[in-house]
Amino acid sequence: MRSALVLFVAFTGIAITYGQQLRKIKVFISVDMEGVAGVVSADQLGPGSFEYERFRNFMTQEALAAVEGARQAGATEFVIADAHGNEENLLIEQFPADVRIVRGEPRHGGMMGGIDGSFDAAMFVGYHASTHNAQGVRAHTFSSARLTRVALNGKPVTEGAWNAAIAGQFGVPVIFISGDDVAIAEVRAAIGDVEAAETKRALGFHSAETKTPEAARSLIREKAAAAVRGLAGRKPYIVAAPVMVDVSFKSVTPAEVVSYLGRVFTRTDSHSVRFGAKDMMEASDIVDFLMAYRLDLEP
Repeated sequence: MRSALVLFVAFTGIAITYGQQLRKIKVFISVDMEGVAGVVSADQLGPGSFEYERFRNFMTQEALAAVEGARQAGATEFVIADAHGNEENLLIEQFPADVRIVRGEPRHGGMMGGIDGSFDAAMFVGYHASTHNAQGVRAHTFSSARLTRVALNGKPVTEGAWNAAIAGQFGVPVIFISGDDVAIAEVRAAIGDVEAAETKRALGFHSAETKTPEAARSLIREKAAAAVRGLAGRKPYIVAAPVMVDVSFKSVTPAEVVSYLGRVFTRTDSHSVRFGAKDMMEASDIVDFLMAYRLDLEP
């Protein structure tokens, strides 16, 4: 009887270990650029700028560091969304063959394009502070050229909180963020004390005390691994639906013409409109329309 019991315990232990090895952990990673180590101005952020090619490589390497750290901790599947500018920044040839990349615009979900309920966790790499924040390097919300404020259910939001709410709609928790100290503080204030890698300390809109790319990658790798190890204790950030969204433009004209769509939008002041949406994905689609539609896009 004792021998049989020992064999049963041993077999059960092997089965549990085998089951743990078979468990897949699928991670969605949204990658922006303003929060990447060393980024302080437009010189690094767009095609044609004199440092852009170097910094799209640094952006790629920070995303890779998040993959490497998460994989070390047991993550098995990755989808990465290029979420900056024209969303064609990441050097896709540098990623492992089992990583899939979401790129190009427009797309449903915006910076979270590709997210769904099949993911176990989401991570944010290279994120920045919001447009209503007086601090933060290159702080903005969705568009530094067009918007001055975005609020969700009456509360101003950063891109990080907005995107966490999109992930939350699908039951996916955000477990990690990298970026400057101000961006990290904003996201933590909204969704909780997630793992974070501070790539730089903001000194102004166009200045920072920054880590080197190598040091930033090392920290991202370490914190991403810790985030996956602590996944069991994380909960999704869920915003009750339906949602109300306020958008403030830098110019009067967009607010005026958008208000003509009276069944959808209400003009709340000279520069602002409000709309309701059934959930975060619908809200994201409407905001993306406000950001993307221009007459010069017509053939």
